[in-house]
Amino acid sequence: MKVKLYVEGGGDSRAIKTRCREGFARLLEKAGFEGRMPRIVACGKREAAFSDFETALKCAAPDEYPLLLVDSEAEVAGADLWAHLKKLDGWDKPGNAEDDQLHLMVQCMETWIVADRDAVEHFFGQDFNKGALPPVNDLEKRPKDDVQAALENATRRCGRDREYRKGKRSFQLLGQLDPETLKKLLPHFSLFCECLNNKL
Repeated sequence: MKVKLYVEGGGDSRAIKTRCREGFARLLEKAGFEGRMPRIVACGKREAAFSDFETALKCAAPDEYPLLLVDSEAEVAGADLWAHLKKLDGWDKPGNAEDDQLHLMVQCMETWIVADRDAVEHFFGQDFNKGALPPVNDLEKRPKDDVQAALENATRRCGRDREYRKGKRSFQLLGQLDPETLKKLLPHFSLFCECLNNKL
């Protein structure tokens, strides 16, 4: 099966989209998918990711399996991820989509980042304030804004050129995370990897 993964991220810049693809690719390679990787499409904004995914569904060959990966933006209640996006964004589940073709970064990509304390501390160095990060228990229930603010606060003393910023630095960091740590702490990340393992 040829899996195409349509990812929220990368903004409007070609260079940042390249870094987005590289970051996700490195993480998935470390998760055991090297040699059988999905094709990763960095779509920019979440609306663009959904639109690209819808188009891919309509045009997919029998051996192609499009997947959508976007931020949940809020806590996910229940197992119906499409219902979550309907409530949040007003998006209807495409008629030919399966339930496991949607995956969520709960509540945002930064939640994945703060889950791996060792990788983050190593990346930012000695001025990193690990104590500013939220506890690792129930990370997927922690509001997106709180997680992002905590990560910015934790890197504030690292200097202007080393502080956490979405874009280039976030995708570099994404590629350094340990997938096994994420699987233990983030149930939706674990489900995402299980789906890829079944389809690739």
